[in-house]
Amino acid sequence: MAARQPALVRDQHGTARCWWCDANDLYRDYHDLEWGRPVLDDVRLFEKLCLEGFQAGLSWITVLRKREAFREAFAQFDFQRVARFTPKRIDRLVANPGIIRHRGKITSTVNNAARAIELIEEFGTLRDYVWQFVPSRRRTHRRRSTIPAETAESAAMSKDLKRRGWSFVGPTTCYAFMQAMGLVNDHLVGCHVWQEVEELQLSHL
Repeated sequence: MAARQPALVRDQHGTARCWWCDANDLYRDYHDLEWGRPVLDDVRLFEKLCLEGFQAGLSWITVLRKREAFREAFAQFDFQRVARFTPKRIDRLVANPGIIRHRGKITSTVNNAARAIELIEEFGTLRDYVWQFVPSRRRTHRRRSTIPAETAESAAMSKDLKRRGWSFVGPTTCYAFMQAMGLVNDHLVGCHVWQEVEELQLSHL
């Protein structure tokens, strides 16, 4: 996510957070408990890539509010199962009011599930594939203001995924994925969870 306001915000207790999560409790909990913490589980990595694709053109809070409905609709993002979704199953998903009913993005998720299986056959795990794109920490782990929308590493990930047949994985989508899954620490310095996330990331590099 690209920063629009290079600032921290403080709640009524004086706790400092990155500016973008100040909308409501759901967003603050996501920021405090999930965003930036390293994720190594292949299913969760696949889920996040898919949900970032659904976010394209929308806000993350829109997707976050529907995340449980997405999980139910897409078999908890078990890509082995999603890859077998039939056209009739896709039609039912398009009619599902609990999710974002964009046929192209739904079809993309089914396609990407098959592509995820291929990646695992080649690399062993989806984790091993995505973590090869971790950028130099000298450039990424002490941001004090502006957060980029994409980087050279996210562009490289996007290009490689597209070459492998993935869709809805542009450079901005890939960078949002990298931020959320802990490949970079884009909490602003001064945010109350920056140090915790920094230590978690260091332990996984």
